[in-house]
Formats: sequence, structure tokens, C-alpha cells
Amino acid sequence: MAVVVISGGTGLIGTKLTSHLIAEGHEVIILSRKTQQPASHRLVSYAHWDVKGRVIESGALLRADHIIHLAGAGIMDRKWTRDYRRQIVESRTRSASLIIDVLKNHPHHVRTFVAASAIGWYGPDTDPLIRKEGFVETDPAGSDFSAEVCMQWENASDEAKSLGIRLVKLRTGIVLSRDGGAFREMVAPLKFGVAGIFGDGSQVVSWIHIDDLCRLYQEALFNPELQGVFNAVAPVPVSNRSLMMTAAVKLRNRFFIPVHVPRFFIRMLLGKRSVEILKSVTVSDRKIKKFGFTFLYPTLESAVADLANKPVS
Repeated sequence: MAVVVISGGTGLIGTKLTSHLIAEGHEVIILSRKTQQPASHRLVSYAHWDVKGRVIESGALLRADHIIHLAGAGIMDRKWTRDYRRQIVESRTRSASLIIDVLKNHPHHVRTFVAASAIGWYGPDTDPLIRKEGFVETDPAGSDFSAEVCMQWENASDEAKSLGIRLVKLRTGIVLSRDGGAFREMVAPLKFGVAGIFGDGSQVVSWIHIDDLCRLYQEALFNPELQGVFNAVAPVPVSNRSLMMTAAVKLRNRFFIPVHVPRFFIRMLLGKRSVEILKSVTVSDRKIKKFGFTFLYPTLESAVADLANKPVS
């Protein structure tokens, strides 16, 4: 069984991915500033790191067979002040460079580096052809803030290749989970019987079920044929309206009222962050399917039906 080191292991994806890995018998070491917290399982442990102080417990990386880099400040967590925009970028890039610097300066046997990224790389899909076919991994980065973040994020991880380590980068869409993240915030008004549709609801959402995302990370770890960039999205992107109406039907049955939230109100509430809610991003999954990956939840209906049957943690 493998030893997997995860940065950002206490977040939504990291927590679920840890559960998937230990269920298969793999050992997981989570890089954290809080190493005194009790481990949730005998196969889970914590290693100290401090990105600002450029400190990391090198012994953890020396034991690692594989590394998953998830760490990064939430892009929607706070207002995009100049300081927080810098924090969003540096929390991703400086953490990646810290890990890679330790590997450069110490003997190790790391075989795989899997780096998180996001479909924010592409910017909005204003081209009708893109709206039809979806962005593919060779498409250039967009010009907005999210694209700039993703470019720097991915560039920081590219250093792993110079060490002879297989590098896989996963550009992730909106993650469907009831335990946290954007989807939980989007469906929160359903508790009051309201299905909130953003703007006119026509903007395309490229999404993935949390379990399929974890399976894709595992595929990236253990399938040596995978290297380079892959879109981590389900096969069928949907409109924001379809997403919210499907969620409402599955989570509330017939007892809900659809309410369109005007664009001006979203802009007033979220400021510059509103672009992430209102832009359309159609992303293709063709590349990962060519490598034989199959989705447990290929349609929105199947994904939301599964989430509707799971308790909120």
C-alpha cells in the first residue's frame, strides 16, 4: 500500500479523498499547521508545515510515494481586496514551491505529484463553438483573475517535472457535495423552500460529484499513463437554472418556489466575485474518458439523487 501526502487535506476535497484512500488501505499524511489534532483513523497522521515561515516536516515527504497538492485560500471566501487576491495566489504557489524545494534538497522516492487546479483557467465561454463543444485541456488561459490564479498555480507545480516526478494537474469544476463548497451554499435557500436562480440562469455550470472527483484523484495517483492536464468535470454540463431546479426537485420534491436573483443584486452583494457566479464555463471531459475513466454520476440527475439520500455532515 502507498503513502500519500496531502496538502490542504482538511478541506472539503481533502477530507473526502482521505476517506477514499484509507478505505483502500493506503496511509495518508496530512500537512497541517495543527498537528496536535487527533487522527480520525490509524492510517491517518499529521505533519507540521508553515508556508509563510518556509518550514515543513521533511520526514513526511521522505516517506511519501505520492503527493497531492490541494492547499489554497478559498477564492470565494472573502472580498477580493488587493491583499486577499495576493493571498489567493500565494497560498497556492508558495506552498507548491515549498514542497518541491524540500524534494530538491532531500533524497526521496516520490513517484507522483497531483496538483489541483480549476476550470477558472479558461475564462468565460463567449465563443458559440466553445459553448457547444466545451473547453479542452490545450485551450489557452483566459484573461480574468481566476485564469491568472490558475496559471500561476499550475506553473508552480510544473517544477516537479524537473525532478523526474510524474505530474498530473486536475482542472476541477463545481464540486457537488452537501458537506461544503459552492453547491451547499447554492442549495442553502432550499431549507426555506426557495430555489435561487442566478441572473437568467442560462450560464453553463461544469460540475463533478465529490465521489467521482476523489476517484479521479486516485486514478491520477495510481495510473502511470496519466500525466499532464485533465479536466475534472462530469460529461454533461448544465445551465444554472437546470442545476437549481434539479436540486430543488430532488431535495425538496415539489415544495419550492423558483426565484431569479437579479444580476445587479449579485454584483452588489459579491462585488468582483460575482463574475464567478454569473459567467458561463462549458468544459469537456473527453480527454479523461479516452484513458478509460468512467463516472459513477455522469448526469446531474444521478449526482443530485445520490446527494439527496446522504445526510449533511
